[in-house]
Amino acid sequence: MAEIIDNNYNVEAAEILANEASHLPITEAAPIYEQLLAIYPTAAKFWKQYVEVQMAVNNDDATKQIFSRCLLNCLQVPLWRCYIRFIKKVNEKKGFDGQEETRKAFDFMLNYVGADIASGPVWMEYISFLKSIPARSAQDETQRMTAVRKAYQKAIVTPNHHVEQLWKDYENFENSVSRVLAKGLISEYQPKFNSARAVYRERKKYADEIDWNMLAVPPTGSCKEEQQWMTWKKLLAFEKGNPQRIDSASSNKRIVFAYEQCLMYLYHYPDVWYDYATWHAKSGSVDSAVKVYQRALKALPDSEMLKYAYAELEESRGAVQLAKKIYESLLGDGVNATALSHIQFIRFLRRTEGVEAARKYFLDVRKSPHCTYHVYVAYAMMAFCLDKDPKVAHNIFEAGLKRFMHEPGYILEYADFLSRLNDDRNIRALFERALNSLPPEESVEVWKQFAQFEQTYGDLASMLKVEQRRKEALSRTSDDGGVAQEGSLQEVISRYSFMDLWPCSSKDLDHLARQAWLANNMNTKVEKTSVPNGAGSIVEEKSTSGVTTMLEQSSKVVNPDLTQMVTYEPGQKLGSTVPPSGMAGGFPAAATTMSTFDGILKAAPPALVAFLANLPAVEGPAPDVDFVLSICLQSNPVTGHASKHVLSAAQVPAGAVSGMSEPSGSHKARPAPSGSSVRMSRDRQSGKRKDAARQEDDETASVQSVPLPKDAFRIRQLQKARGGTVSQTGSTSYGSAFSGEQSGSTS
Repeated sequence: MAEIIDNNYNVEAAEILANEASHLPITEAAPIYEQLLAIYPTAAKFWKQYVEVQMAVNNDDATKQIFSRCLLNCLQVPLWRCYIRFIKKVNEKKGFDGQEETRKAFDFMLNYVGADIASGPVWMEYISFLKSIPARSAQDETQRMTAVRKAYQKAIVTPNHHVEQLWKDYENFENSVSRVLAKGLISEYQPKFNSARAVYRERKKYADEIDWNMLAVPPTGSCKEEQQWMTWKKLLAFEKGNPQRIDSASSNKRIVFAYEQCLMYLYHYPDVWYDYATWHAKSGSVDSAVKVYQRALKALPDSEMLKYAYAELEESRGAVQLAKKIYESLLGDGVNATALSHIQFIRFLRRTEGVEAARKYFLDVRKSPHCTYHVYVAYAMMAFCLDKDPKVAHNIFEAGLKRFMHEPGYILEYADFLSRLNDDRNIRALFERALNSLPPEESVEVWKQFAQFEQTYGDLASMLKVEQRRKEALSRTSDDGGVAQEGSLQEVISRYSFMDLWPCSSKDLDHLARQAWLANNMNTKVEKTSVPNGAGSIVEEKSTSGVTTMLEQSSKVVNPDLTQMVTYEPGQKLGSTVPPSGMAGGFPAAATTMSTFDGILKAAPPALVAFLANLPAVEGPAPDVDFVLSICLQSNPVTGHASKHVLSAAQVPAGAVSGMSEPSGSHKARPAPSGSSVRMSRDRQSGKRKDAARQEDDETASVQSVPLPKDAFRIRQLQKARGGTVSQTGSTSYGSAFSGEQSGSTS
């Protein structure tokens, strides 16, 4: 247990601990299960083990309490069947009243897990229970038969593993009651059953990919977790599509069931909770969406995302006070509240209570030592853009400047506000004040914005002066050490560009980027210098004034380093199996090489010589495989009597084979060459088949020395190229490519 406490989501340790607890006395096991279930509240298997331990010692009160805690949050069939066993045990000696209680428990169970793909045994058990109820009168018998019929009719339209067995049982049941009535009912429910069976087959594909024993843990980004998340998303989308075309109420019930099951395993995924609540809201059930958010915040109490989404839902339906409570829960005591929560609450107050309420809250928040400059910027821009009060916004920025002069982000936001007011004089004054107080390493962005401002709105003298000051101020900083060596041409490009318009081509930009990179790294000492040599080299944005932004936009495609490329010359590599271009028939034209190939051909088997003799001339180092196979399949294999005859290199034809049919892969008929050992007979065109014995005789007349290929991939390629087939016994037919015994024997 200590290991579980130290690491709350140690799945392996939890499994071991649960297994050990199942063998302990109930007094020792109960605390362990409580600890496990506090960490894994949706682990149905742990709940099931817990109640089974209590049932074993006949602790009925504790068992009932455990079921009341877990059933509605763990919609898993094994746990619910355990619940039914407990109900039967409790009511078995109560007679008719006990049977009625058990029937209600079955109805309760099927209402929640009756749509499960594994609910088939539950339906069967329920139907067997209904049939076992004794009838005390004819009326009771009629009611029992009606109840059994309704149970069957619900079961056979539910996509589950036993839907076909349930349908057979239903047919037998109806025929046993009344064959006349059965014919009409079966014909009525046959289409519904067919639809349920089809949906079951589709649903099973997703169910088979789900790990039904997985414990709910916070996302870690593992491959298994992502696969499970994707599978559940697909299943939910499948259910939302209503593939069975049932009524909307039944369809919504199945979607709810799918979400509830999903949350058993993805309990710590905020996006699943949000999707569930959003689906409820879009379906018109806002109250259900609210309940989902309340459960979500209980599962993930620290999720700000879900709190904002919940507050948004409450505000959208007019429950302002409830939304306000959610925002206040985000703020807490105000000490640990984030700047974002303050900003969002100010906006909420302005929307719901007016400008004055937002202003009052801002005045209170600004006194907090934890208030950041973001709150000032947000409230000032709200006053400027929404309340149309630039004077108030200006005063707020000025008040914040006394406190956040050391924040470059605040300076830039203030400058942006002044630029909207066209107040160029105060913008220059702001930059000067900020640059005098900021250390050089933190003033890079401020200098950049100052230079861009002068480039856009200043005269030439002020523009050049700021550029020079910028270089001098940043020349000794590590962040922008390359500015001092910045070329004048880059400065010109920076000054005379606008948005995505540049005064040069992208090739020039790439060249300048490489120069800037070399300049910045000229004095850098590394063990192994790696200088980029391609157009894909891009200098960092802060190393130049505006040039880098342009470079990043222009270099959308990173090109390879062409200077490092070497011409491919396969002729230089001995033993290459791919004939290079410029070789007649796949062989070198040089006389010295011919002598080498003469020796190879003399030692080669006849089939290989025949293959090489039919190779066409190809262009490039890699010929098309299907093309070569088509030539091979249309050639005449060497007969056994010609095994002594070996072609020399001079006898190998140099040109491409003419009169060739379509390449391999085409389904069109090919002309069969004369002399082929296995002819492409006219029987294929006329639809007639030769006698099996005669065909075997014809095949035995072919060469027996041609070995059957053992490579399965090659066999499949040959089958595809020639339309060959593989029988169920494993024998293979290759058309005209191979002959002889095709049963797999190579003798």
